[in-house]
Amino acid sequence: MTRFRLHSDLSCITSEAIMPPTTPYAGKFNSCASYGNNNNNHPQPHSPYRNGTAPKPAKENVYNGAYSAAENPYDIPQPHASYRSSSVSSVTAKEHHYNAGCAVSENPYSSTQPHSPRQHSTSCPARAYRHTTTSSSSGGSEQSSRNNSVAAKGRRYGHGVTASYGEMCYHDNSLVSASLEALIQHLVPTVDYYPDRSYVFTFLLSSRLFLHPYELMTRVCHLCVEQQRSGDALLDKIRFREVAPKLVQLLTEWTETFPYDFRDERMMRCLKDMTHHVARGDEYSWRAMQQMTQRLIKRLSALGQYEEAVAALNAVATERPASLKSKQASGQRSDVMSVCDDPFVLAQQLTHIELDRLSFIGPEEFIQTFAMKDPLENHKGFFRKRKTSNLEAYVNWFNRLSYMVATEICMPVKKKHRARIIEFFIDVAQECFNIGNFNSLMAIITGMNMSPVARLRKTWSKVNTDKFEILEHQMDPSSNFSNYRTALRGATQRSETAHSSQEKIVIPFFSLLIKDIYFLNEGCASRLTNGHINFEKLWELAKQVSEFLVWRQVICPFDRDRRILQYLVTTPVFSEDELHLASYESEGPENNMEKDSRRSLRSSLLHRENRS
Repeated sequence: MTRFRLHSDLSCITSEAIMPPTTPYAGKFNSCASYGNNNNNHPQPHSPYRNGTAPKPAKENVYNGAYSAAENPYDIPQPHASYRSSSVSSVTAKEHHYNAGCAVSENPYSSTQPHSPRQHSTSCPARAYRHTTTSSSSGGSEQSSRNNSVAAKGRRYGHGVTASYGEMCYHDNSLVSASLEALIQHLVPTVDYYPDRSYVFTFLLSSRLFLHPYELMTRVCHLCVEQQRSGDALLDKIRFREVAPKLVQLLTEWTETFPYDFRDERMMRCLKDMTHHVARGDEYSWRAMQQMTQRLIKRLSALGQYEEAVAALNAVATERPASLKSKQASGQRSDVMSVCDDPFVLAQQLTHIELDRLSFIGPEEFIQTFAMKDPLENHKGFFRKRKTSNLEAYVNWFNRLSYMVATEICMPVKKKHRARIIEFFIDVAQECFNIGNFNSLMAIITGMNMSPVARLRKTWSKVNTDKFEILEHQMDPSSNFSNYRTALRGATQRSETAHSSQEKIVIPFFSLLIKDIYFLNEGCASRLTNGHINFEKLWELAKQVSEFLVWRQVICPFDRDRRILQYLVTTPVFSEDELHLASYESEGPENNMEKDSRRSLRSSLLHRENRS
């Protein structure tokens, strides 16, 4: 039995490391059997299936509906056509094909966006733009190059036409490659120019692949000030007063979208210096800078409190449950059904935890997972410490939930009770699916497919597995998770047209999102052979991350139950060895191999307890 587990060391992501488990059941499509103690009286207009209900209208059956592209608040252009294949189902989870440094693997977000300047492109940027690029001198020509590129955006080109302006190259009116210096200059606002919001987000997100955020901020602020100098102090003051509001706007976008960059003391010093500089020229902009700084400090304070709370919860949860089995038998320990016997309520509380932890993941953490592999990681400063702690905390939550499910199932002494727990978690998983909480759904399926649980044949024989098989089919990894991707698109469509907060919830299967971003980063070169940065790749990275930001900002509409939440995040769970031993105690070994395994586990765990 293959067990699925997300690795907390995200620098070692591979397709094998994040594949979900195989299942002991085939994906059948039998009708859902009702769970005897389940209360299904909660209205769920968006549910893809429910026992005893009439078929839903097509627009409500969102998991089978047609997918329409989400309106992206960052207006990220659609990636080049060479990043997409013609069929989702034709690519398996491990079939990521790359050609000449450009990914052509299946893209789950391949719907054409109306605003996409690249929707007619047909060639790989690594080939199409390389031969058209020209070089310009550095220094004084940078502003001219940037102005030429801005003017180029207003011109009309025929489909597939490539144009080069200085150190920036466009294809079908969209930026596809440029030198790092030109991209930095393109970010700097002037009196009559401000970069597109999509460009600001994309470059701030991915620039950390090439330089530290502190270095970028220092250079941008320096260029913004220096380009206003004319030698006349009075004229310089007037010109800076005119550009100050745009500089404040840029810094506001930076602090609000990537606030964790400013945990670096050098970033805060630079921000403070710019505040003093702005104060000398424009009082209105200075007040805006003050308000921006206050919001930033508030956000960073909330982050610090969250990280302390997670660390405290983890310390409680990792206390070794040396005799959980005996406590369960004597009635000293509660199980999940004694805390919450309603699958719908438990799914709601799981959704609270998911959205709470998602809200603290910074978009830059996806990129910094890969940036840590860059030679810059040995540089003193920004990459001196791992900057993906919130992403890793979310990964650890997935693993904890999987182990908690397995622990709850293996814990009961009586077979009948174990079967009830399994059926209960099947119903919880179904409610997670109905809500749009795919991460908890996959964690539950993972826990139920762990080998200590899967081997409990006598227990499983007492369980009606129809609903479980349907859920497994929805999360089937075949064809690159095509069933799940279809369901995710349906949930996204429902979220776009939702009239209630509950219907806006979309919580993706997180490890697959990481895998998609990982393969995009690994499969397409960040730089072209001429030294230009491949901005096509950066557009696609930004597009996938910006979709996550939309899902992250949803406020959970369900009432909190602190008792249930406390149980979910603090109840002790078995380790892998303890799970196997508990499984053998529930249903004895069936062969000599299992007998040897039980004997070895008892010896090693006893030795471990004596040492502690």
